[in-house]
Amino acid sequence: MKLHYRVDGPDGAPLLVLGPSLGTTLDVWQPQLASLTREWRVLRYDLPGHGGSAPATAGMSIDDLAGAVLDLVADGRFAVGGISLGGAVATAIAAREPGRVSSLVLCCTAARFGGPGPWHERAATVRARGAAALAPVLESRWFTPGFDGGWIIAMLEQVDAESYATCCEALAECDLTGRLGAITAPTLVIAGADDPATSVGQAVVLATGIPGALLKVIPGAAHLASVERAGDVTAAIGDHLAGSASWSESWSAGMRTRREVLGDAHVDRAVAATTGFTADFQHLITRYAWDEIWNRPGLDRRTRSCVTLTALVAGGHLEELAMHVRAALRNGLTPDEIKEVLLQTAIYCGVPAANAAFAVAQRTLAETL
Repeated sequence: MKLHYRVDGPDGAPLLVLGPSLGTTLDVWQPQLASLTREWRVLRYDLPGHGGSAPATAGMSIDDLAGAVLDLVADGRFAVGGISLGGAVATAIAAREPGRVSSLVLCCTAARFGGPGPWHERAATVRARGAAALAPVLESRWFTPGFDGGWIIAMLEQVDAESYATCCEALAECDLTGRLGAITAPTLVIAGADDPATSVGQAVVLATGIPGALLKVIPGAAHLASVERAGDVTAAIGDHLAGSASWSESWSAGMRTRREVLGDAHVDRAVAATTGFTADFQHLITRYAWDEIWNRPGLDRRTRSCVTLTALVAGGHLEELAMHVRAALRNGLTPDEIKEVLLQTAIYCGVPAANAAFAVAQRTLAETL
C-alpha cells in the first residue's frame, strides 16, 4: 500500500507526520500548516482512495495503515499526530515504535470507535451510493450548527467508495485500548466538547491510558475541531510540541550515549522489553542518567566508568556489574585497569564485596575478550 503525501517546512527541521480523518484529504491540516512549518518539516498523507492516494485493493487494518505511513518515514525520530482515523493510525505507530516517536498529538479520536455494526452499515451505504451521500450526516457530526465547513464537505466528492468502505471496516475492528500503555512519547489528546463521533469520554480513555498524557477539551467544537476552532487547536499543538522538544532532545542525546557505552545489542533488548509499566523508568534513566550525567563535560567516560564500577561494588549491585565491565571496556579501560579499580574497592568497600565483584568481572572479561 503506497500513500500519497506532501512535505512542507524547512529542510533539516524535525519531522512531524500528520494523518487526516476518514473522508478528508491531507488538506484538512491546512489551517495549522503555516504555524507548524515555522519549526517543523510537516509530512501530511492521504488515506487510500482519498486525495492523491491510489484506491485500496484489499482489506486493511489500522496496523496496515500504520505500516504504510512508516514506509514514508526515514530512519530516526519523528513526531506524529492525526485526526480521528488518522489519530488511530498515529496511536498504533506510537505503540509500535516507542523508541522513534518523539511526540504524539491525538485530535478527536479514540482507542475504540464503538461497536462494529454501524461501521459495517456505513460501508454498505457508501458502496451502494458513494461517499458523497453521507455529506448531510457528516456535516452535522463534523461541525456545530452554523459553521460553514463546505470546503471540507466537498472532499467527499472525490473519495473512492470502496476505499472509504474498507476504512470503515478497519475502524470496525479497531481496538487499541490494550496497547496504550506501551506509548512512551509525550502525548496531547484534543477533544471537541460537542463531538458526537468521538466523545470527550473516549478522549479521557486515551488520556488516562497513555502514561503522562494531557487532555485539552476545545469548547464549541464538534468532530473536526482542528477546522472549526483552528486557532485554539493550533495553539495547543504548538505549545505541546514546543514543550516536548527539549524532552525529546534530551532523550535522543541520552540514547546515543547509552548505545555508545552499553552497545546496540544491550539497548535493543532493553527497548524491546519495555512495557507500559516500565516505560517511564526507561525514559527517566535515558534522559537523566545517560544525558544529564554521562554527558556532563566534567569527567571523561573512562573516569565515569571507574566511578560507576566502584559504586556498583559498594552498593552490592552485582546484577549490573557485568554490564558496566563491558561498558568500561568500550570506554577504553583495559582489563588491568578494571582489576586496579576492583582492588581499590577491596580496601574501601570491603573484601567480601570485592571478592564477589572479581568473580563477576573475571567471568565477563572471559566472555567478552
